[in-house]
Amino acid sequence: MSIKDNILYFDEQLRQSPCRLVAVSKTHPVEVIKEAYDAGHRLFGENKVQELVEKYALLPHDIAWHLIGHLQTNKVKYIAEFIDTIESVDSLKLLVEINKRAEMYGRTLPINCMLQISIADEETKYGMSCEEADALLQSVEYRSMEYVRITGVMGIATNTPHEGKLRQEFRQLRSCFMYLKEKFFVGNDDFREISMGMTSDWKIAVEEGSTMIRVGSGIFGARDYSKK
Repeated sequence: MSIKDNILYFDEQLRQSPCRLVAVSKTHPVEVIKEAYDAGHRLFGENKVQELVEKYALLPHDIAWHLIGHLQTNKVKYIAEFIDTIESVDSLKLLVEINKRAEMYGRTLPINCMLQISIADEETKYGMSCEEADALLQSVEYRSMEYVRITGVMGIATNTPHEGKLRQEFRQLRSCFMYLKEKFFVGNDDFREISMGMTSDWKIAVEEGSTMIRVGSGIFGARDYSKK
């Protein structure tokens, strides 16, 4: 199927759910992203700051860009002016830097941020524990921030074909979301996102309560690993 057909397929599949699609365009050229854009899609995700900055400059500015990969504090300055959402906030130090850079740019809207929670049995994947997220939200530093908005949690499941394992990890993330919602965000509709599920496991993630799936190869085809 074409990129347009793939976008329409996911739109149809998600029509009856509260889940939205992040089209993960990492390693793919601007031309194919434009195909998805011309099909009506406006929500795209990138892993690398440099690649994101380059694509932002070449594509229409009504795209809502999500940074979904690990973010170093020294690279926040390159995206703070235009980024819609940073899904991979894994420390208070990073959140402090995001808030500082957003203030420096004088953003009229805060930067949407998700707390990345570690749910996989893989040491190579980033994220904080739910207890660490709790401590972050209780901190004096966070409570004084005016230029970030915590909108939910994000997690990356173990790379496994075992459905039971995936469901366990997705339920762990949803449980953390519910805990943080009840403790810190009761009545606050900004905190509403559970970003989980990718090309190989998105259907399970939606069944387990995902509000945002991150799909790359399911839309654009195989990744170009020479650009990894």
